[in-house]
Amino acid sequence: MTVLLKSDLPHLELLHSGKVRDIYAIDDAHMLIVSSDRLSAFDVILPQPIPGKGEVLTRVANFWFDRTKNIVPNHLSDMPLKSVVPDAAQREQLGDRAIIVKRLKALPVEAIVRGYLIGSGWKDYQKTGSVCGIELPTGLQQADKLPEPIYTPSTKAAVGGHDENISYEQTIELLGEKMATQVRDTSLKIYTEAADYARKRGIIIADTKFEFGVDDEGTLYLIDEVLTPDSSRFWPVDQYQPGSSPPSFDKQIVRDYLETLDWDKQAPGPELPAEIIEKTAAKYAEAEEILTR
Repeated sequence: MTVLLKSDLPHLELLHSGKVRDIYAIDDAHMLIVSSDRLSAFDVILPQPIPGKGEVLTRVANFWFDRTKNIVPNHLSDMPLKSVVPDAAQREQLGDRAIIVKRLKALPVEAIVRGYLIGSGWKDYQKTGSVCGIELPTGLQQADKLPEPIYTPSTKAAVGGHDENISYEQTIELLGEKMATQVRDTSLKIYTEAADYARKRGIIIADTKFEFGVDDEGTLYLIDEVLTPDSSRFWPVDQYQPGSSPPSFDKQIVRDYLETLDWDKQAPGPELPAEIIEKTAAKYAEAEEILTR
């Protein structure tokens, strides 16, 4: 399987190269997004790719885009890839990594939904008894299921920066009350329905993040990626046990390894052992198989 750190499409204008995705201009109404095999952890792009990761991310995201279109429209376009990338060899190299999307205005908020107490939320709870200012019951353990999913938005950082948690009131200042409410309510609805679907198939979606954009009429669209192993924490139902960090289908394998290092979580990121890369690639593929079979 081809490993891409960066896509090579010289006939198209590169608009943006992010932590994982490269975005190219097509015309005033469309863009081409290519999911590379790059991996970011703690908001730092690591020096080695995860083989096949970009294709898995794209297929899983497309699966969820289709399942959630009854809740909110998404950015996918029906324009054929061949019309944008006419060279057959280039299309073969891209594989399933490329999608053509509508050109929308991205909202400056990452919509994070947490269903379980883990990661930075667990660290926050240990210090304050709350997560991002939302008070929780006392006595919760690491990885406990929350009484109900909570919405903890953040601002999206530039490459190399760290996302910053913000309050819901701050999202109102950024988006206006109507749009902030729509983003929050839509995020919670998508998470709730997706978590129920995934659990029946053996995966707990512990938390996730969504991104949204709007068109010229102000219609809200789900964009970027959705409910992938990169934007979510996936745990196996049959191995879930509160009190410790559960085994994971996502890049938590990498996070856990990095936490053992004397690394300040600033670029450049450290090299990963081959074993960690192989395990991570296998878990991405396994998550896709379980969710989309």
